[in-house]
Amino acid sequence: MDMDGVLVREEHLIPGADTLIGELRDNQIPFMVLTNNSIYTPRDLRARLLRTGLDIPEESIWTSALATAGFLEQQRPGGSAYVVGESGLTTALHDIGYVLTDRDPDYVVLGETRTYSFEAITRAIRLVENGARFIATNPDEKGPSREGSLPATGAVAALIERATGHAPYYVGKPNPLMMRSALRVLGAHSEQTLMIGDRMDTDVRAGLESGLRTILVLSGISDEATADRFPYRPTTIVDSIADLVGHTTDPFDGKSSSH
Repeated sequence: MDMDGVLVREEHLIPGADTLIGELRDNQIPFMVLTNNSIYTPRDLRARLLRTGLDIPEESIWTSALATAGFLEQQRPGGSAYVVGESGLTTALHDIGYVLTDRDPDYVVLGETRTYSFEAITRAIRLVENGARFIATNPDEKGPSREGSLPATGAVAALIERATGHAPYYVGKPNPLMMRSALRVLGAHSEQTLMIGDRMDTDVRAGLESGLRTILVLSGISDEATADRFPYRPTTIVDSIADLVGHTTDPFDGKSSSH
């Protein structure tokens, strides 16, 4: 399941999320909380969720930073990268033995940050021009904040792409790569797994392209009108995760599929 808009909203628990997680545990149903945000490590996110009243273990949190590190480890073990991002991304790359450098790196890896520096972006552009391969953790163009929208990885990636003529490879949702890596960590198969998300363009699409059934919750970004505009549909739509309480063993039966 996605995190922001599904379990929490602006640091507040979405009603019913704690009950649902408890029910999944009671029924011994394995789950993974996914986020395209690469700022935080799973430990940071666990602490953040605990403050809202949700107890999610670190090993049940999967970020675009972890998926990106896994991808790079497969592609080029022991490589080097110039990173524009925060500790979630730098920690994940350190953990796979990557060297972080601005001297002739194998990759430029762009992630989420609250303080995009013009100098860092300029450096990334020059390194890509000089042959570094361009990777971005996720394609989200903007994210929410209390003051309004914030430019996110996708928007900054577009700037670098426009300047260099090189498009990045995005690892996070909706790339099925992120879903498949999460399925491997879960030890689950796509036929027995479903994706719960609040965005049609990332969550539902990622689930669909990975062979999972999907549930769209209307407690985040997408509403029913938004959902109708896409050329694909979720398996079912519910108002919020609270509608799935009591239905963890049969999420597509009864009141959970009322829409």
